[in-house]
Amino acid sequence: MLRRSAPRTEITVERREGRSAYLFLLPWFAGLLLLTGGPILASLFLSFTDFDLLTTPSWVGLDNYARVMDDPHFGNAVRVTMIYVVASVPLSGGFALLVAVLLNRPMRGVGVYRAAYYLPSLLGGSVAVAILWRQIFGPDGLVNDLLSAFGIVGPSWISTPEYAIYTLVALHIWQFGSPMLIFLAGLKQIPAELYDAAAVDGAGKVRAFFQITLPMLSPIIFFNLVLQTVNAFKAFTPAFILSGGTGGPADSTLFYTLYLYQEGFGNFRMGYASALAWILLLMTAAFTALAFRSSRYWVHYAD
Repeated sequence: MLRRSAPRTEITVERREGRSAYLFLLPWFAGLLLLTGGPILASLFLSFTDFDLLTTPSWVGLDNYARVMDDPHFGNAVRVTMIYVVASVPLSGGFALLVAVLLNRPMRGVGVYRAAYYLPSLLGGSVAVAILWRQIFGPDGLVNDLLSAFGIVGPSWISTPEYAIYTLVALHIWQFGSPMLIFLAGLKQIPAELYDAAAVDGAGKVRAFFQITLPMLSPIIFFNLVLQTVNAFKAFTPAFILSGGTGGPADSTLFYTLYLYQEGFGNFRMGYASALAWILLLMTAAFTALAFRSSRYWVHYAD
């Protein structure tokens, strides 16, 4: 049987619409090439050079990457960043899930509560909130005022190396609004019939949570885990503001991104900073790949 070919007028219209679509996409492609693709390739090239922002880059090969092995600040920056990621991501995700479960129940004014809990996510990355956080955990801040009411003399949290990093972890946990809304949307998609059937079988709320809620939410948990991990690796503003750009005290808040900034724009070692940036990319990709590989054992999909 011969297939009927499309009329010539239809083909002409499709081609015209295709050209129009590419025309509208042209600004996006230009931005991708000039603002994203170009700087990425330039950074890759500079990572193999000695470049101080003022003179012509000189090729040094893999020297910048080999240098990290003898750089004590690099190891400390990796350690501080890993502490921040490992501590803040699970705590923030767990707290967001807890609040989402509580807000999923019918109550009066639930929309106001959701907006109030989401608000810190809009403000948490700003310089103003980081400055406020520095005041809260200062020697005469709100935290020590609360402790003094119970007769406890609190330290200067941001000036003590043992506690400084955990003030930043607390700030990250405070920004739980975005994953909370994602969890809340996932909870809305779980069929109520599953909970009714579990109740008929005698399952309590705790068992239903672990047997129904968590497995059904596992794709959402996985999504938030990857997203929050990437954001934690990229954290910069809180550490910069709380430490005054130094990463102190005693490099206890020297995030990897802050050290990269210091090397590139403080010490004018842009070639080395570019190499640090690509190492950070590889570390983030490794964690993301590990999460995807482990997802086959605990993430459950409907199909």
